[in-house]
Amino acid sequence: MYNILICDDDADIRAALKIYLSGEGYGLFEAENGAEALEIAAREPLHLILLDVMMPRMDGITVTARLRQSSNVPIILLTAKSEDSDKVLGLNVGADDYVTKPFNPVELLARVRSQLRRYAQLGGMPDAGGHRLQVGGVCLDDETKTVTVDGTPIALTPIEYNILRLLMQNPGRVYSSTQIYELVWNEPALGSESAVAVHIRHLREKIEIDPSQPRYLKVVWGLGYKMEKGV
Repeated sequence: MYNILICDDDADIRAALKIYLSGEGYGLFEAENGAEALEIAAREPLHLILLDVMMPRMDGITVTARLRQSSNVPIILLTAKSEDSDKVLGLNVGADDYVTKPFNPVELLARVRSQLRRYAQLGGMPDAGGHRLQVGGVCLDDETKTVTVDGTPIALTPIEYNILRLLMQNPGRVYSSTQIYELVWNEPALGSESAVAVHIRHLREKIEIDPSQPRYLKVVWGLGYKMEKGV
């Protein structure tokens, strides 16, 4: 059974989310502020967190940054339509996705299932066709779901891992933002391609010595991204 933490200072929203999720058989935890969310995350085995951006005591962006210091649990931000800058900031500090209020229950459940599926694949049994990929000093072992750079282990979120694996499977091939989104998120892009740029930037910060002059993850202006080969 997967455990999900619902964190929102609005009791009505927490109640609605519990209704949407209860039929899926998830174990549910509740928090009404960021500080309480961190306390629960420290003591409970969580598989996903639904996290409101605007909260008292500690906002969702700060909570995300704190969690990413020690955990790769998927985080879906709950945002208002007016919080576009917070969506980008949240993705920058390590959130995996976001859902805009008011929620479409079907979309919410689809995003929750998608993130849980990726998280289970990243930390669970290896794929039958799992294998080791290497480009220069970057090594991805798809059986153990680990990544090292020059022998140093690198902690990646599920989205970052899947983007890196996609690019490393075909070094030198250019993938557009739309292609990356649809192959990694497994859903139509529908204007969500900007999320790819955010995750690529975060990935560069983890695997590149100088993210501003990347050796591995290259942008091909106007076309997309590629994993440089022969480095």
